Amino acid sequence: MHDELEFENCSHSHDPVVGCALEGVSNIIAGIRDISIVLHSPQGCASTVALGYDNHETDFTQRKVACTRLFETDIIMGASEKLRDLILKADATFKTKVMFVVGTCSADIIGEDIEGMCRSLQPKVGAQLIPVHSGGFRGDLYAGMDLGLSTLLTFVRPLDGPKLTRSVNLIAPQASLNPTWWADLKWAKGVLSAMGVETHCVFPSTTSIEEISLASAATANIFLTHDMGYNFSRDMEKKHGVPTILRDLPLPIGLKNTSNWLRALGEYFDASDVAEQLIESGETLVTDILRRRGLMLIPRYRNAKVAISADASMTIGLVRMLFEELEMIPDLLLVRSSSEQAKTLLEAELNRLGISPRVAFGVDGYKVKQSLAAMELDAIFGSAWEKYIAEELGTKLAFDLFQPTNRTCYRDSAYFGYEGMINMLEIIANDWEAALRSKEIRWEQYQE
Repeated sequence: MHDELEFENCSHSHDPVVGCALEGVSNIIAGIRDISIVLHSPQGCASTVALGYDNHETDFTQRKVACTRLFETDIIMGASEKLRDLILKADATFKTKVMFVVGTCSADIIGEDIEGMCRSLQPKVGAQLIPVHSGGFRGDLYAGMDLGLSTLLTFVRPLDGPKLTRSVNLIAPQASLNPTWWADLKWAKGVLSAMGVETHCVFPSTTSIEEISLASAATANIFLTHDMGYNFSRDMEKKHGVPTILRDLPLPIGLKNTSNWLRALGEYFDASDVAEQLIESGETLVTDILRRRGLMLIPRYRNAKVAISADASMTIGLVRMLFEELEMIPDLLLVRSSSEQAKTLLEAELNRLGISPRVAFGVDGYKVKQSLAAMELDAIFGSAWEKYIAEELGTKLAFDLFQPTNRTCYRDSAYFGYEGMINMLEIIANDWEAALRSKEIRWEQYQE
């Protein structure tokens, strides 16, 4: 049972930390190869689309984006002809098989009939035109990713023939707050491969429309997030008979969560022997490294009162690792998303652990700061955002683990699995040492 926080004076958002629906849609579409985007918006929204491509580290030469660049007169008088002309020009220029025609807040205000425009122009262009509504009025980043996935569902064809016996679709790895989330995707693929399971389609990361169209042949779907995608998984099972597995388990973060996740995966695919081998070698890796290089780890952190400020995926996974494996006390959980399924999963995990932290869902910057200021904490697990807030509040320790981060990432580091635990602990240990260094050394006393 958790104690859910309530906030006053929150009729509007102060310093939002979660982007709008357009950013979420872009985060999905940017993972598809060989497509183009026509954005019906003022020019500033193009930078939001760029964030989606940035999150996938897509080369600029692969970004085929055009923007109608709406002005005030367009909003007042309408801009249908402007959109029509740009679609025709973008089709002739980009020559892609699929073009997403994306409406934004401005298109919603105008009442632009994007579906009608796509229908009327389809015979005149080579690309398949796909209308997408992604105005920020429709929700936040996570709602936008749901919109993007529901659009991709229209590409999935009914299966004509038997299903592949050992194959999975991986859902939304880019929803992770790990600054190098593609390393988590690589870890998941590696585990599946070790169990003789094929990664059939990723929704999406460098994925083609053709791969998406064949996703109905997979044995199962596996979420790499707990923040969105539940409607998509329901529809995939209802329309195409592809169930979602492991959905009620925390993601493989820390020792116990990883072993539970691997055992459940091994049991589903009749590969329990491989799962046990992975668990044994992984736990040996962690204990050997910590014995040699982290002897003071547990005594240092024991009984520290901590806050986690992240998305549901990372928060649910970290709670057990911090409480059971590092012997900390999670007193405050600040979750950026607010899906009912994530709330249920977090509640179940807290009940299993027998702890009752204070919890807030759908937090913005204001709620994060208010919550942190109201509690006596020893440390905060969060992003660069929380690190700055901690400095302002006088909280000595803040760990810069998640996006947005100030950390320079030259190497892709997974947070999933056993090496992922070590990767996080390395960041935590380094941030701990940096926080305790004196910033007021009088160097002149050593000068002659």
